[in-house]
Amino acid sequence: MKKTIGKMFIALINIIVLVAIDQITKIFAVANLKDADAFVLIDNVLEFYYLENTGAAFSLLEGGRIFFLIITVLIVGLCCFFYIKLAYSSAEYKFFGMRIALVLLISGAIGNFIDRIRHGYVVDFIYFKPINFPVFNVADIYVSLAAVLLCVLVIFVYKDADFKEVFRGSNE
Repeated sequence: MKKTIGKMFIALINIIVLVAIDQITKIFAVANLKDADAFVLIDNVLEFYYLENTGAAFSLLEGGRIFFLIITVLIVGLCCFFYIKLAYSSAEYKFFGMRIALVLLISGAIGNFIDRIRHGYVVDFIYFKPINFPVFNVADIYVSLAAVLLCVLVIFVYKDADFKEVFRGSNE
């Protein structure tokens, strides 16, 4: 029981730190990039460019603020539920990667949620020029890393039986 509470406390601290990093970078972006020319970090590769995104990734569903707020609450709630189930699992080390992915996903969702509440839009400012990638932010990096990690884990590491054990409530 103490180990489980410890895992959840560490996850909470990590989420707070990751969200703080995201919010600090956005504060700097607003202060230094809003109404300014792009700041070129690496010529023709990486720029910092201010953008107010009212949609989701790639500006999909622009203007759907209430929808995104509701979906974010549901996703964060589901991720927290799943994290708690994993924390209580008898196979604690087997799900370490999954717990990391959930912390990243929760952090990214909360970071962009805060923007939607505070501003009505998400502050994006990182532009990867070679492939004309959409402008993004640190919270988006967390969500992208979480998605890649979850895909790798589900495809190559975990079996159906692993998840059945977690949701059966098997504790040793």
